Amino acid sequence: MKKIGVFVCHCGINISSTVDIEAVKEALKNYPGVTHIEDYKYMCSDPGQNLLKERIKEKGLDGVVVAACSPTLHENTFRTAVMLVGMNLYNCEIANIREQCSWVHKDKKVATKKAKLIIKSVVEKALLNEELEPVKVPVTRRAMVVGAGIAGIQAALNIANSGYEVVLVDKNPSIGGRMAQLSETFPTLDCSQCILTPKMVEVSQNKNIKLMTYSEVVDVSGFVGNFKVKIKKKVKYVDWDKCNGCGICIEKCPVTVSSEFNQGVGKRKVIYTPFPQAVPNKPVLDAENCTYFIKGKCQICKKLCPPDAVDYTQVDEFVEEEVGAIVVATGYDTYDISNMEEFGAGKIPDVIDGLTFERLLSSSGPTNGEVRRPSDGKIPKEVVFISCVGSRDPEHHFSYCSKICCMYSAKHAMLYKHRVPDGQPFIFYMDVRTGGKGYEEFYQRAQEEDKVIYLRGKVSKLYREDGKIVVCGIDTLSGKYVELNADMVVLATAIRPSAGVNEFARLLKIHYDENGFLTEAHPKLRPVESLSAGIYLAGCAQAPKDIPDTIAQASGAAAMVANLFASDHLLHEPLIAGVNEDLCSGCGFCVTVCPYDARKLNKEEGIVEVNEVLCEGCGSCSASCPSGAAQQKNFTDTQLVNMVKAILKD
Repeated sequence: MKKIGVFVCHCGINISSTVDIEAVKEALKNYPGVTHIEDYKYMCSDPGQNLLKERIKEKGLDGVVVAACSPTLHENTFRTAVMLVGMNLYNCEIANIREQCSWVHKDKKVATKKAKLIIKSVVEKALLNEELEPVKVPVTRRAMVVGAGIAGIQAALNIANSGYEVVLVDKNPSIGGRMAQLSETFPTLDCSQCILTPKMVEVSQNKNIKLMTYSEVVDVSGFVGNFKVKIKKKVKYVDWDKCNGCGICIEKCPVTVSSEFNQGVGKRKVIYTPFPQAVPNKPVLDAENCTYFIKGKCQICKKLCPPDAVDYTQVDEFVEEEVGAIVVATGYDTYDISNMEEFGAGKIPDVIDGLTFERLLSSSGPTNGEVRRPSDGKIPKEVVFISCVGSRDPEHHFSYCSKICCMYSAKHAMLYKHRVPDGQPFIFYMDVRTGGKGYEEFYQRAQEEDKVIYLRGKVSKLYREDGKIVVCGIDTLSGKYVELNADMVVLATAIRPSAGVNEFARLLKIHYDENGFLTEAHPKLRPVESLSAGIYLAGCAQAPKDIPDTIAQASGAAAMVANLFASDHLLHEPLIAGVNEDLCSGCGFCVTVCPYDARKLNKEEGIVEVNEVLCEGCGSCSASCPSGAAQQKNFTDTQLVNMVKAILKD
């Protein structure tokens, strides 16, 4: 039998104030397999780890159980310590008697009894643990970044500047994302394009970045260090290799349609670039609205193109790229105002969302920076901005805060006042949240210098009457009913994950939460990692965030990629579910339930084979296997049964 040492941590008073440490030691000292038990105030401290290492050598221990806090926090700490004295790291186990015991109980007697049982169960597991070695995986030192907004651009540049090749993929004709649509940015009121365009140009000129715009990822296979990604290059009907970006085709095209980039307020040609600073600055042709594709006539763009780059015979093209890591930076959409019945459901022309207002403010927008009503082009003299539209509304929409709305509403009101000095902006708000450097000062400036009137309360409804929009609400500070006759209403709608991101997440086998945002591996300790090794998150794909936070997370994701590429081989956790070939009947149940495609049925041999690198040890196969052939290493059925028995004995 193994010699197990148990080390009980006080965690200051986090554990010892609720758990009787001496009683725990007394109950465990004669437990089968336990040859040494000791307590210390802070086991994770340097003296605590030195104590652990000394006792392993003195007592000849084969395994240790550290009764302390969550293994998420300190399992690696203690496993590293035992490795330094020659013990296999998988012979070190953590019994969580803080989060699962002391923190959830007030009764010391109950907590002490539970702590004893938790430790005993983990001792049973430790007694049957195998000595495992990490699986070595070769690594392709090449990354893919999906989404080329500011998050994707920053991540791609950081990885490329670290010396690694990057494939940057975006579904739009140009990089830039939502930030390219903004007029100015808070709290400094920098021109969005002025700070974004240099980075866009840097991407196009970086020799380590392979830029693939107007493209979509359609399939992903493989594993960390060795992904194979299939990409659809959408048909442009323009040969970009020939195109010199002269713009004659755009100038001469006779057909205009609503511009997606301008949120439907402005117009664009059927053959177009999204905005003047687009990268690449080459056009694509919208076949759905093109006269040639509809009626077989026109062809003006093709006839007048100097380099003969317009090609109506183009088709979608598919390519495959091999990469070692993937950064998901798919950005955000804004909540469709057609969902807001109380605000006209998108049927009142002069009720718009914040992103549309950004385009009205922009010098490159449909009104050249003049604030004008979409309905008649007149300058609005009273504008009402409404915060938390769809956010913080668990009854009807979404419970979460969209984080940036308070600040961009203040920015909008301020910029409106700059454009229309004799106009009056009002902001209806629930609370003002200014969590960022210089944000509180910006909010104060909006009130004091630009005379923005803030009304604390929710708007109950709005409707049109005599050419005005009547906004009805309650000012909860004064307790008075408020009715404003506005010329325009701007809704700060909820930040939502971009369209199709959940399908993409399933393709990558990464998780997303109840609101559709991608889920990080740990909210504090692993905020840029997904639960699938080698796949990282950046920007608003993970949660609503402002530009500084987006840049920081993108740089963090890039650093993780560079760290991944620093070695010739990657080490994969060996806690995988293998196959006992003597028991396997080849039924294939485990193959169908495996979420990572780690298991394949060998029909010739009649058994299941496991790709250990793909397996993440989730246990789905073990639960479904009728013959017990799929056993997870160090979590075998025998171990689990023994753990349960240890708990039930008392």
